[in-house]
Amino acid sequence: MSDYLVKALAYEGFVRAYAVDATETISEAQRRHDTWNTASAALGRTMIGALMLGATLKGEDKMTVKVEGDGPAGAIVVDSNGKGDVKGYIKNPHISLPLNEVGKIDVRGAVGTSGMFTVIKDLGLKEPFSGQTPIVSGELGEDFTYYLAVSEQIPSAVGVSVLVDTDDTIKTAGGFMIQIMPGASDEIIDQIELRLKETTRISTLLDEGQTPETILKSLLATDDVDFLETMPVQFKCDCSKEKFASAIITLGADQIQELIDQDHGAEAVCAFCNNKYQYSEADLAELKQEILGE
Repeated sequence: MSDYLVKALAYEGFVRAYAVDATETISEAQRRHDTWNTASAALGRTMIGALMLGATLKGEDKMTVKVEGDGPAGAIVVDSNGKGDVKGYIKNPHISLPLNEVGKIDVRGAVGTSGMFTVIKDLGLKEPFSGQTPIVSGELGEDFTYYLAVSEQIPSAVGVSVLVDTDDTIKTAGGFMIQIMPGASDEIIDQIELRLKETTRISTLLDEGQTPETILKSLLATDDVDFLETMPVQFKCDCSKEKFASAIITLGADQIQELIDQDHGAEAVCAFCNNKYQYSEADLAELKQEILGE
């Protein structure tokens, strides 16, 4: 089945919840960037978190999540929107660290434990909304949770998980986000917290054949879950030869002439999806003419 995200309410609307199966989406990112296992988990977790944050937006609204830690992975940058589209990259895709002390992929070791976690939302207003919190864990689920609590003032629990196979391909990938609304009783919070402590990683549950719906019912510790929407999610990049041409134009006529004289053309590579676009001498001459003709 194709990847999808579910949105739900529980406990008479006092709890808002999301869960996503993003296995194919993260697999696509792994293939495009040739990420090794620890980098796959770090990039995948960030993309899953960004998908769930994106699901809180309206369709055309967009957001960027940046994780800039002090680990060997370098910066992780992910874009998502309210339509279930996501794209992302990790500066150093070839990171494969030994397993951590509990036998799991060492995402913290790749990301680092100090640095900044930034979310920029483009809601179609004059200025984008930007929120920033320090990296508190490096495991990323806790970092999304901390960001939501501090920057958006929403008590939340975020779980993001990627199961990487021995050949570096993605077996399963998914996550959940549970948010407590104002007025929720301590009893509701205690019940959910207890269940969260007992739960297995989402990627393992997906590998066992569970779905986002069954996972949410289990996490929320109630059958009374009102599923509001099911939304397909996918890796999708909006780059194009035309967009890169616009960027080349900003170099100016002299630099474009240098590309013609020295390189006899140009190649643009999209950081998000690794698509490559070729520009012949004739293409560059046309772009230069656009500048001179203005």
